[in-house]
Amino acid sequence: MRLPSTLRPLFALLIAWFVGSAAAAPLQVGSKRFTESYLLGEIATQTLVAQGIAAEHRQGLGNTAILVAALQQGQIDLYPEYTGTIVRELLKRDAPADAQAPLAQINAWLQPLGMKAAVPLGFNNSYALAMREADAARLGIATISELAARAPALKPGLSHEFLARADGWPALQRAYGLKLQTGAGLDHGLAYQALANGQVDLIDVYTTDAQLARQPVRVLRDDRGFFPRYDALLLMRTTVDERPLQSMAGRLPEAEMTRLNAAAELDGRPFADVAKDFLQSGRQETAHRGLMARLLAPDLGRLLAQHLALVLASLALAIAVAVPLGVAAHRLPRLAAPVMAVAGLLQTLPSLALLAFLIALVGRIGFMPALLALFVYALLPIVRNTHAGLQAVSAGLTQAAMALGLRRGQILRAVELPLALPTLMAGVKTAAVTNVGTATVAAFVGAGGLGERIVAGLAVSDSALMLAGALPAAILAVAVQWLFDALERRVTHNRPKESRKRGA
Repeated sequence: MRLPSTLRPLFALLIAWFVGSAAAAPLQVGSKRFTESYLLGEIATQTLVAQGIAAEHRQGLGNTAILVAALQQGQIDLYPEYTGTIVRELLKRDAPADAQAPLAQINAWLQPLGMKAAVPLGFNNSYALAMREADAARLGIATISELAARAPALKPGLSHEFLARADGWPALQRAYGLKLQTGAGLDHGLAYQALANGQVDLIDVYTTDAQLARQPVRVLRDDRGFFPRYDALLLMRTTVDERPLQSMAGRLPEAEMTRLNAAAELDGRPFADVAKDFLQSGRQETAHRGLMARLLAPDLGRLLAQHLALVLASLALAIAVAVPLGVAAHRLPRLAAPVMAVAGLLQTLPSLALLAFLIALVGRIGFMPALLALFVYALLPIVRNTHAGLQAVSAGLTQAAMALGLRRGQILRAVELPLALPTLMAGVKTAAVTNVGTATVAAFVGAGGLGERIVAGLAVSDSALMLAGALPAAILAVAVQWLFDALERRVTHNRPKESRKRGA
């Protein structure tokens, strides 16, 4: 089939636009959910942009497994990683010699996976265990072997990733014969505060943590050499050209990385500002920004737009599916119980577990799994209220419509749905308000939204930054509530007088 001659120029322009868009697609730089990874991701992004290369920082995407999956699927192009993590966690190589393998050997192992490690950054950030200095001095513990031998009654507060990693707590327990009960996982950003408050007694740390220089803690020596070296570098797809990033190589000794971590985590400076000052002049300011400055930061518009897109898109999808389900449950009473049971069961699924399942299902991180998760959570109130609204419609009105010769579909559109609309709208309102709050977890899978600030604040124990994300989300939820209240009043006002008298 040939295109008409008048459409050929337009078709050619469209092809050129798509090709140009693909060519101009920015490099996607990922990072994990802790201070150092945020900073290194931001430094890499700004390094690329300074050389005229379009790049975006997708910050705080999650743990190693999520970042590696995103890398392999092409959703990100590179992210900061550590040699020990690559060898032990990604490549699953447990031999002590493998943990000390040179970069060339690591790249030979990575090559079949379509990845490469490049641009060594100049510091080693190993795992370690730490206790309060007073407790360590009282018990006479300076090494992990002494911790295992004396087996004090300590309460560990270990990070979720450390508990699950191949080079983490289970393997460390076996290597040293540690008998401590693990307990519940604790976010790394909260660990030092919990240790200082006496809520936990033993935490896992990174050796470049900012808090190590300012808190009275003792880092226990790894006297059996369990932890491999964790030399920082950039893990990337093999198709990425690392040459524009070589200016980062060796620029970050451990003391410098600790200083940058402290500037972001303890002095409250934005990651982008710390990275910019490091790249330009090394100047570091220590003034905290107030809550209003955090709240009205330049990223507010972008995050708000992402948040609204998630909420509105998931709500529209839920309405398109849930209303027909509610109608079917009304028309076929035998379906009502199973439909409500399935919708109720989906509502009880933990959000992070559901996101993890959806990432595996759709094979990607970002907007799509977050959209599907919010869609799932919006189903129950809309299905339930659609069914309840239709059930409340007077049977006499339906019979009168049938007597007038209206078909079932016409009765549904002209009589039942208009009368059930206020109840249906109440369900949509409930779903919308709930999803405004639930959408904050989308940041855990790189979908953006106001949750980005909450996740970043959690990573650096910055309550002002967390509030800068939570307050707009709360205000947005109130605004959505008011909007739907106004729509409900308008719908109720426009209902037929007879139905209002009946209270239908």
